Amino acid sequence: MTGSHSAGSLPPSLRLDGETLAAYYQPIIALDTRRIEGYEVLGRAVGEKGPRSLGPFFGDDAIPMEDHLLVDRLLREQAIAKHACQENPPLLFLNLKPAWIYRQGEKGELYTLDLIAKHHADPARIVIEITEESFHGSMDVLREVVDRYRAAGCLIAIDDVGSGFSSADRIAQIQPNLLKIDMHIVKRSGTHNGYYGVLRSFSELAEQIGASLLFEGVETREDLERAIQSGARYVQGFLFARAGADFIGPASFAAVIENELDRNLRQLAHTERWWQQQAERLADHLQTIMLGAVLPEKADDWLELLIPHLKSSCTKVYLCNEEGIQLSANFSRGEDGVWKREEEYRYANWSWRPYFVPNLVQLGESRRAIVSRSYTDLDSRAWIRSVSVLVRPGLILFADSKDEVSPWEAS
Repeated sequence: MTGSHSAGSLPPSLRLDGETLAAYYQPIIALDTRRIEGYEVLGRAVGEKGPRSLGPFFGDDAIPMEDHLLVDRLLREQAIAKHACQENPPLLFLNLKPAWIYRQGEKGELYTLDLIAKHHADPARIVIEITEESFHGSMDVLREVVDRYRAAGCLIAIDDVGSGFSSADRIAQIQPNLLKIDMHIVKRSGTHNGYYGVLRSFSELAEQIGASLLFEGVETREDLERAIQSGARYVQGFLFARAGADFIGPASFAAVIENELDRNLRQLAHTERWWQQQAERLADHLQTIMLGAVLPEKADDWLELLIPHLKSSCTKVYLCNEEGIQLSANFSRGEDGVWKREEEYRYANWSWRPYFVPNLVQLGESRRAIVSRSYTDLDSRAWIRSVSVLVRPGLILFADSKDEVSPWEAS
């Protein structure tokens, strides 16, 4: 095997049994191009029974760091040498533990940059992936080293976002180009609102800091669907390929990605059209039933006349003025279907909610109703959507309805 290493040049702690050390490559696919845009470098011991992962070796804290570094550096050189020979090199993701990077910073050496220069590789196609690890060193030193990689032209990724090393503070300090999301969070989000909310926050975080989301561990079409709907730009996992000894054709998985993107687009467009139609019907209904003029001091009376005409999925209604001040009480439907009046919300100011100002600007003669995206209600913790309807200039009706559709499924 080209570029492999025998046991003679490796530490005894690796415990090779007639095997050779080799860098393997798992493809990373970009959703925008539908092509393989990069590979994560993974270590394998290759023998007669096939390759076995070196994950247990690198995860064994009893093995000296020097042994880990020796093996990792051999793998890195194999990968960078192979990468440099490509006419149009893909992105190459190199896993580095924070402790390794910190140690390099203390010694003033950056072995990866030396390898890039030695093999004339393009640093703009190298991704330094900082892996999850309990790290207790100086963040200032670590950030300085990361900045040196960035200044040399490398991209920076943080692995396992949401656990371990990747706290919000460290993400803010390092300012990575890519956030790598572990698929277990995505899988749990299918049945747990909290995890779904966390995924959304990662998507918004990536947007705010100018990073892209990479979802690893994609094993099924359902995983791919969830990754797409969570804002993924890149995906990797067994649904596409396990790590192999060679790079493969860039368009190898284009059809799978294309089909899922098309299905997702049609599905979400159908759902959003349905909700917008419901909002428009509510606006039409308000005109049809002719409840009379809505006066701020009579807001509760007007809502009580409206309630019998609302669909069973509607759980809450209230009226606000254009300053965001709630003029009415809340009228909420309980599990038993009975409506109750909640006085404590009268005169609450909702202008701080992210949706309020955009809705206020958009509502007018040409657009009478707007639907929010699904979110978790502050009180009931249920998935809901808010419909905003311009009742008359300066007066907005908010009607919350259960989002009967799962966040991952079309209606």
